[in-house]
Amino acid sequence: MSIRVRGMEHHDPLSVPLPNGTEVTTRVDRSVIAAGGERRIPAGAVGRVVAERDDAYDVQIVGVGVATYARSELLPRKAGQLRFAVRRAGDWAALRPCVVLEATVGSQAWGLAEAHSDTDVRGVFVLPFTWTGGLAELPQDLVSTDGSATFWEVEKLIRQALRADPNTLELLFIDAARATDPIGEWVLGARDAFVSQLLYGTFGRYAVSQLKKLQQSARLAEHRALVVDWLRKDPTLSLDALAARLAGATEIAAPSARDAEERAKEYVKQLYRSMHDQGLLVRSDREALAEFAASEQSATFDLPRELRPKNAYNLLRLIDAAIKWLRNGVPSLRVDGAFREELLAIKRGEVALTEVLRRAEALIPELEEARSATKLPPKPDVARADALLRRVRQEIARRWFAGKPGPLGRDAPPLPAISLEDEQ
Repeated sequence: MSIRVRGMEHHDPLSVPLPNGTEVTTRVDRSVIAAGGERRIPAGAVGRVVAERDDAYDVQIVGVGVATYARSELLPRKAGQLRFAVRRAGDWAALRPCVVLEATVGSQAWGLAEAHSDTDVRGVFVLPFTWTGGLAELPQDLVSTDGSATFWEVEKLIRQALRADPNTLELLFIDAARATDPIGEWVLGARDAFVSQLLYGTFGRYAVSQLKKLQQSARLAEHRALVVDWLRKDPTLSLDALAARLAGATEIAAPSARDAEERAKEYVKQLYRSMHDQGLLVRSDREALAEFAASEQSATFDLPRELRPKNAYNLLRLIDAAIKWLRNGVPSLRVDGAFREELLAIKRGEVALTEVLRRAEALIPELEEARSATKLPPKPDVARADALLRRVRQEIARRWFAGKPGPLGRDAPPLPAISLEDEQ
């Protein structure tokens, strides 16, 4: 059980916003055009919201693909998700005026935006004095319904920055960061306190670890194409038969042929578990994979999210940013010249993933050398960060008791009622 602020006493499950990722149930029949012709999705189908546009929602339907629904045609599948949607919308409406710092981030800030690039916003908000000190678990994030804007409460931002979280440090150091309140200026004025050699791990080594995951995902994607094709031609193939074919087709390195087949069997299991997690399979087993192979969707499904060019180019960008920051002592988050053109080519899918991975591996020695020679402090200045947070909290109290105008003073949004909620 937990004590939370209650966003609304009464709410309509047909009208509350549905954030991306919400599991929903459809209320109407829908026909979609897929490879091979029209396909009917019955009312009661289960899916997950993947995008919102013009009061319509794109929903990934298990075993079918993406279909578009009006808001009134969808219901949150679980009561907990409905509560979450209500609470998130209520937090956004109440606390969005309490933002003290914001910036456009991502490709727009890195100099890598193209015609169809998204515009992502991050920033910082502060809880009004009247919201603090009670029993309720208070919001630490404000997130827009479509996920394009995220604001962290100032204490969360400071804790993340002390860990050298890349998204947080980029917010603080990009040129577009804009204070909308003097408190935001204080945060920007103290940003150097968060810079340390920890960014070697959070920028550089993090990107290297993602490189390894990309390699594994690339292997799974290769296996998926082969296995789905085999099952499309012969849906009766057993797990052992698939493993034997896969071991031979991909030349899996192992001490013996039997070991290679056992390893291939685990790869097939990883494959259908991964596809089930993505909502592509109705169950996590070989039979569901065979059903998928026989469907029209098997001919059109996308690459795994982690293998999309966006992830590959950002991997290189992070390693490069770590090298330059460690080497020069100052951030260099906007890219230009030949490296910019290289990243844009990767982003457009013009560079094979194997070449991107090779390029990233080639940067690792430079990363290690930059770390050895860096003059950045070993750790962030925790005392200065603590002083910043105390100053902010004291200022919020001062504004409230002095009756200063504004959302962080006398015009603070009222604290919603609190309630004891089940964790389910």
